[in-house]
Amino acid sequence: MKKDIQIEEVTNVGIAIIPEHPESEQTEWSVYFLNMKDTEITSVLINAEARGMVGGEEKHTATLRFFLKDVAAKSFKKFELVLPDTFALNNQYWVSFYEEGKIFDKKYIFAANSISQDRLVMIPLLNKPGVLVQ
Repeated sequence: MKKDIQIEEVTNVGIAIIPEHPESEQTEWSVYFLNMKDTEITSVLINAEARGMVGGEEKHTATLRFFLKDVAAKSFKKFELVLPDTFALNNQYWVSFYEEGKIFDKKYIFAANSISQDRLVMIPLLNKPGVLVQ
């Protein structure tokens, strides 16, 4: 039966973390779901958590869940504010969604200390600097 299960590769979907108001002293960081496909995707479920070692001690955040009913083709949706305190941890987003009647899922991981002002690149669709995982 396992041979009958088709696992499709996820392409043209990503998670971006963007500094909002980077000129201010207290920069807020927003997390966006990006649909860079030519088709709409629906029933997007995102599990978000951060975990890792800090000072020799295991740390982790609560798991948060987000539901985006639909995301139009070539568009994005902001779904979370993230605290810079978690950037020393691995920030993980496990995304599941439907596209044309098929279910897809993928984990997007921002490695510890990979989210910072000096690692910003221009994010497609948003036209803002940020950190992107595809």
